[in-house]
Amino acid sequence: MSKILFVMTGADHWTLNDGTRHPTGFWAEEAVAPYETFRAAGHEIVVATPGGVVPTVDKASLAAEVNGGQEGADRIAAALAAMTELERPVRLEDVDLGEYAAVFYPGGHGPMEDLAVDATSGRLLVDALASGKPLGVVCHGPAAMLAATRADGSNAFTGYEVAAFTDAEEVQGGLADKAKWLLQSRLTEAGVTVRAGEPWAPNVVVDRNLVTGQNPASSAPLATELLKKLA
Repeated sequence: MSKILFVMTGADHWTLNDGTRHPTGFWAEEAVAPYETFRAAGHEIVVATPGGVVPTVDKASLAAEVNGGQEGADRIAAALAAMTELERPVRLEDVDLGEYAAVFYPGGHGPMEDLAVDATSGRLLVDALASGKPLGVVCHGPAAMLAATRADGSNAFTGYEVAAFTDAEEVQGGLADKAKWLLQSRLTEAGVTVRAGEPWAPNVVVDRNLVTGQNPASSAPLATELLKKLA
């Protein structure tokens, strides 16, 4: 049984361009679906957050309309409650990459607030990419890639192909005009090639040891791809 590191946002809000705080955190499905896939395959999960704070779930991700109805929402809520690892995260600052077989970053708007500018997370991503270990990142999780700068100031993901939450999806979600910046645009500016699929449809991109997904619907297929690299 291998250990897989879940690096999760510690933010419970996303600061918009007018200074207001939009309540957020991590997106439930993006943690639950990979967790269940990895646990079913016999792997152990360790959650890490900046400062070791208990991660906040975005309440919008628990709504019936984003989970295929109330039954789906109830299942997600129950699965989340069973993820006891969320209650005892380790400090991201104390993580030793050598202890883990793979690294996974769930999304939600939270990473736009903290992981996008977190130097510790950035160094971990640089090291994970260089290690050849499977590295999975989904939805808004790729915001963390923006902090993955090398000593010379270049971004470690420059030249990689990724899937990430698209500007079109942000527009359709109603927050694009309120955002300080948009993920797809900022990644592109950093030299990362974003392979955008249809809004809200599963889209997984594999480039070397990096496996990325565009949106919540991509989290389960991403986990399956990541498991192939652990086999």
